[in-house]
Amino acid sequence: MRVAVLSGKGGTGKTFVSVNLTAVSQDAVYIDCDVEEPNGHLYWTPKIETEVPVSVWVPVFDAEKCSGCRKCVEFCRFHALAFVKDKPMVFSEVCHSCGGCALVCPEDAVTEVSRPVGMVEKGAKADVRVVTGILNTGEASAVPVIKAALGAGGKADFTVIDCPPGSGCPVMESVRDADCCLLVVEPTAFGLHNFKMVHRLAALLQKPCGVVINKADVPYAPLEEYCAAQSLPILLRIPYTEQLAALGAAGEIGVEQDIELAQTFKGLLSAVKGGLLS
Repeated sequence: MRVAVLSGKGGTGKTFVSVNLTAVSQDAVYIDCDVEEPNGHLYWTPKIETEVPVSVWVPVFDAEKCSGCRKCVEFCRFHALAFVKDKPMVFSEVCHSCGGCALVCPEDAVTEVSRPVGMVEKGAKADVRVVTGILNTGEASAVPVIKAALGAGGKADFTVIDCPPGSGCPVMESVRDADCCLLVVEPTAFGLHNFKMVHRLAALLQKPCGVVINKADVPYAPLEEYCAAQSLPILLRIPYTEQLAALGAAGEIGVEQDIELAQTFKGLLSAVKGGLLS
């Protein structure tokens, strides 16, 4: 079973939920797909076993063979190519490595070279396998590293995917092969606004969803009403406490230090396994 943990914005507690949910599972894999700012490893501190570089293919043009027909430029839907001073120019940051320009070139003037964009680390702590995607600084697209991280997760009884915040392409790639989604939200107007966007994405991908409300000191009526109207089950409400904040700041996994919290997350695990896919 693969569970994607999402949030419409940063700072809602997505990684907190992901790490603690994984920690109460057995034969579990934790995949950090928040590759621009991965921080799950700060809690797991896994023993790194492998570091695998992630690369993409980008086109290179042979000026002597190029006839200037511009078929490659016309083909590229991502506008990664332009024709400047009678020469093709590649904007590698927006190239999606589809290989189409090489296919349509009638002069065979296009070859592809490998360009590194990040890395995937694999490690373990106790019975949890930890996979961390790391995007190189300045790269425009996180998708290739996310794909590599998901592929490195392997098979397990239970896999938790710690997704990037928001509802863009990196989130869509993280969720694509998940069995269900946990949507983490904070009970504020801003939190609800972004929560609605990520819920629409999950609904578009036809993923069963459950909700975790974090920092839930008092009920926030608009959020409760939205969940009821959309038939979204609220599986857990986590109140803000100084103890949990201190554990997080110290890089501690809460369920390993707090018996009550551990029971709470075991209940969430049972709800996810027994409810979202039934």
